[in-house]
Order: sequence, then C-alpha cells, then structure tokens
Amino acid sequence: MIIKIDMNSDTPVYRQITNQILLGAASGKIKPGEKLPTVRNLAADIGVNPMTVSKAYSELKSGGIILADGRKGAVLNPSAEASCLLAEEFEKQALRLALSAKEGGISKDAVTKIFNDAAKRVYEGKGEL
Repeated sequence: MIIKIDMNSDTPVYRQITNQILLGAASGKIKPGEKLPTVRNLAADIGVNPMTVSKAYSELKSGGIILADGRKGAVLNPSAEASCLLAEEFEKQALRLALSAKEGGISKDAVTKIFNDAAKRVYEGKGEL
C-alpha cells in the first residue's frame, strides 16, 4: 500500500492518511481483511511521527472501517457492514469538502465538475493522488 503525503497541504497529515486508506478501500486497492502496515512501519515509510499514523488508525477504527488488535495489527474490516460504514464515512468526507469549497468561494457547479472528474479518474484506474 502506497500512501503519499503532501506536507504543504492544508489538510492535516492524519486526515490525508485516513483519506487515502478510504480511497484504497473504495477503489478496491485495499481488499477487505487485508493487513495494513503497522503504525511504526507506515510512519517510517512516509516520514511522519507514529502518533500521526496512530491518530488516523484510531479514527478509522472508531468508524468501523478497520479492525485493530495490538498483537495482530490492523486490517480493513472484512464484515459485510464495512461497505455501509465506508459509505457513511465517505458522505461525511464529502460534506466536509463541500463546506470547505463553499467557504472558499468555489461554485456548486465547479465542485460537481471537480468531483465528477475525480470519480471518473478513480474508476478508470487513474486516480492516484
């Protein structure tokens, strides 16, 4: 699993990690039951503090997206309910983005076009961040 972080982004690093794991799950790049990197390994790979990765994993765990066990590590939730939980989390993310765009003066039509273009790229397998 490759996670790319933009240190110049206004989006907090833990949120970027969360978003990329959600995107990986939604696009099928991360399969249900697939083991995620350990907190320490992911932190080292992307050059961030382990607490940052831990915060992202905690958020995903509280949302039911991942299952985490200190001994076994974290995995994408393999239960049938995971897709429902993922959809709920996606809706929350979409609302945050829409609010941010509105506050930034981006029109509804522009937001729709940007989202549709992004979705098209993802579903065509060209959605790398």
